Amino acid sequence: MNLRLLIVFIFLVSFVAVKAQDSASVTISTQPRARIWVNGVFWGTTDEKGEITLKNLPSGVKRLRVRAVGFKEANLPLRITGKRVLKIELVKTENEAELAFQRAEEIVSSDRQKAIELYRQAINLNQNYAEAYVGLARALSDSGDTEEALEAISKARRIRPVYPEASAVEGRIYKSEGNEQKAISAFQRAIREGRGFQPEAHTGLGLLYQEKAEGFASEGDFEQERKTYDLAAYHLKKAIEQLAGAPEAVVVYQILGALYEKQERYIQAIRLYEEFLRKFPDSDEREAIESFITQIKRRLQGQNQ
Repeated sequence: MNLRLLIVFIFLVSFVAVKAQDSASVTISTQPRARIWVNGVFWGTTDEKGEITLKNLPSGVKRLRVRAVGFKEANLPLRITGKRVLKIELVKTENEAELAFQRAEEIVSSDRQKAIELYRQAINLNQNYAEAYVGLARALSDSGDTEEALEAISKARRIRPVYPEASAVEGRIYKSEGNEQKAISAFQRAIREGRGFQPEAHTGLGLLYQEKAEGFASEGDFEQERKTYDLAAYHLKKAIEQLAGAPEAVVVYQILGALYEKQERYIQAIRLYEEFLRKFPDSDEREAIESFITQIKRRLQGQNQ
């Protein structure tokens, strides 16, 4: 075998190995309705049997976090080699602050005001509960109370000075206020604190730069529009890579795909949508994505006639 063929062979073997790692999956078996995070990214909730299968996990060593109401949160390293089942025994907790926080997290999407009360209760019971401050900040921000939300983030950061999630939430709050520079600074800090890994911050930057690009377009500054769209695409692509197969990636794929279409980067849009279909074959969005691909191909055919 000559040197060139050997290099090609090594490349192919490495590529296959990487793809095998990327497609790794694991079934978590624990308490029913337990919430699961990998590397700080929410991946879903276990069923009534206490099981969930995580597909398309990122390669390398991961951190697994498991939380169920009434139990102490588990946080452990996760190594994936092919398909496997991982059983996690959770220990019951009687910590009142932890129980209040867990109840708040369970109801925040359905009863935000009650959740805010529970976050505050958790903080009153444990003044150093950084996670409760961040949960409170999210809920307050969603309620439109950005001043108190920022105060909660400030307290969380005093407890935990290097806190990527808190910085990402801070960026979201500033973005909602229209304070672009402070939002960019907070998102960038979140990425630094996460040593490059912070999909929420990358998504936030992607959306912020997309809005800025639209502003340049309305002003007729098409050079700045193009450059800023490129920045948006870069960060959205990073977010997709870091979210891997997590449910949150579904929305980001669609945002980036629409951005590519707007830029008339049709080949990239098709590749992105096809990647989505491979990664999320059972998604409710499958039919819509297939329709996007068909429409783009028709557009390309029309351009070539």
